[in-house]
Amino acid sequence: MTTETTTEQDPIEVDEIDVLDEAERTELLEETEEIVAEEELEVTEEAAELAEEMTAEAAPAVPGKRLSLKERLAAKRVAEQGENDSEEEGKWFVLHTYSGYENKVKKTIETRVESLDLGDRVYEIVVPTQEEIEIKNGQRQTVLRKLFPGYVFVRMALDDETWYALRNTPGVTGFINVDNKPTVLDQSRVQSIKKGMVAEAPKVKVTFQLGDTVRINDGPFADFRGEIDEINHEKGKIRVLVSFFGRETPVELDFLQAERET
Repeated sequence: MTTETTTEQDPIEVDEIDVLDEAERTELLEETEEIVAEEELEVTEEAAELAEEMTAEAAPAVPGKRLSLKERLAAKRVAEQGENDSEEEGKWFVLHTYSGYENKVKKTIETRVESLDLGDRVYEIVVPTQEEIEIKNGQRQTVLRKLFPGYVFVRMALDDETWYALRNTPGVTGFINVDNKPTVLDQSRVQSIKKGMVAEAPKVKVTFQLGDTVRINDGPFADFRGEIDEINHEKGKIRVLVSFFGRETPVELDFLQAERET
């Protein structure tokens, strides 16, 4: 009779491995959910702070009451709508003209706009200028200097009719364009130019050069003559070397206190 010998093996604890893997997955999932929750909270807080900053001026705070995020966002939309409503009609374009014809072209365009009934599409015509003080024959004169000689700025709604009317105005050589398409000028740039036309004090037109001989027309050295040794454009002054008792004496003068000898 044969006796069978059975060799016992350690059982594979499949259930324990499965349970261990499941525990790890659960722990990992919990950690992931915590991280996501923290990130969402940070994003929400940042969004609320950003909305609060952007609407601080648009929505005045009511004492004792804090606006909700929804209310602040609504106020921001209202403020943006108000800004859009306040924008000027049309866009700014630039016409190139014959030099010296800018003002004449401006008046001609105004006449054509009225006669062709284009006032609802051509809104504003500007020749940028700035006051300048010029000394001529010892006299102080205020003149208008063109900031952009040869150009006229027009705010308009561009279509075939307005393009044709302005392009064919006598003295106009064309629109400033790219690939035959009139170029739109940035509105903020135009506003800056227009402010500069009235905000700055008149500047003295300087025709002096180093070495010029000038006659002093004002002050204790009136009627003395001398040579310009230095020109200070920022201060609007010149330094003149005047012969005084046989010696050259430097005298500082305002631009208006001297005139160049012809």
